[in-house]
Amino acid sequence: MVWENIKIALTSMVHNKMRTLLSLLGIIIGVAAVVAILNLGQSVSESITESMNVGGIDMVNIFPSGSSRELNVFDEAFGGTLMNNVDGIEAVLPVASSTTRVRSGQDILSVSISGVTSNFFEVNNAELLYGEYFTALDNINRRQVVVLGKDVADELFPVGNAVGSYVSIFRQSSKRYLVVGVLDEKDSTLGNSFDNTIFIPLNTYGQRFRRISTMSSYTCKVYDGVDATVVSDNIENYLNDLVGSDYFMVMSAASLVEMSQEVMNTLSTFLAAIAAISLLVGGIGIMNIMLVSVAERTREIGIRKALGASPGVIMGQFLVEALTLTIIGGLIGLLIGSLISYAIVNLAGWSLYFSYSAVVLSIGFSMFVGVFFGWYPAAKASKLDPIESLSYE
Repeated sequence: MVWENIKIALTSMVHNKMRTLLSLLGIIIGVAAVVAILNLGQSVSESITESMNVGGIDMVNIFPSGSSRELNVFDEAFGGTLMNNVDGIEAVLPVASSTTRVRSGQDILSVSISGVTSNFFEVNNAELLYGEYFTALDNINRRQVVVLGKDVADELFPVGNAVGSYVSIFRQSSKRYLVVGVLDEKDSTLGNSFDNTIFIPLNTYGQRFRRISTMSSYTCKVYDGVDATVVSDNIENYLNDLVGSDYFMVMSAASLVEMSQEVMNTLSTFLAAIAAISLLVGGIGIMNIMLVSVAERTREIGIRKALGASPGVIMGQFLVEALTLTIIGGLIGLLIGSLISYAIVNLAGWSLYFSYSAVVLSIGFSMFVGVFFGWYPAAKASKLDPIESLSYE
């Protein structure tokens, strides 16, 4: 019986193509918008997570404020103190940063310079394009060696490999530093810029470039399997007790990912709810076409009732027709929404993540619209008097 009703609905749609298309337009647009919005929200959220993972989802960064210099707390030895008081930290890497001018030949650039330990690059997943990192021995001996970020190397050495060349770094006077490595392109993460930065050994920075009173930042690596968000909260609580909240800022990739996902989920839900309004408009169109269908088929309804069809059978026929219309519109909208999200994601250079909740939500809501707005026309059809229906012109 259900399949027969579906065939009747499809036949009616084929015979009234334009009317059917106009009736389904609201459903198609609503479902397409909901699917596209949820897919894009999921893709943006996952792309942010991927970007953070590249930088290190297990990283927590601490940034002392300028006024913290008077406390004499955030020195090179602070990392060991922090590891002794907060569980879950595998390593703490001090970073001393400032801006300077660097020259190669006649080319002079204003860049960031960072004094770091030799394991800074490995912990931050900074890969080499050429050469090698400076070593722990370079740091101990305060050697004048540098690793260049990709953009700095391209500006100072537009032709050829910069490794083995020298650059002059200005403080009060210029000093020559040997380029031992060039980093591959890398996005900035948690305040650490790589492409427009030159890196020198931390001890070299303190002795030959600028005296270090307070570190610019600390990069904390969390043990595998430990929740970085929890460690970040524990670090913040420890520092609050130690120096007060005015003297530092804590950032973690895990917290940023969590925050961005919450924001994107909220925004996607809000936009999807707005887009779903067009589904209600589409539902009104479905009600209209069903009322017209009942009026056109009044004699047919009278004949079926005269042959013994119950009101429940008549009502079921028109409900199935309404459901068939909305499900077909929902499937078309699902296809269009998926194509739209695929095109936008490709243009933006993100990875596409298909939201299966969008499928369930859009098709489920389409069925609800079909039942809700098809109920009144179906009930009206089921209550028609067979005698009056047979005499209807």
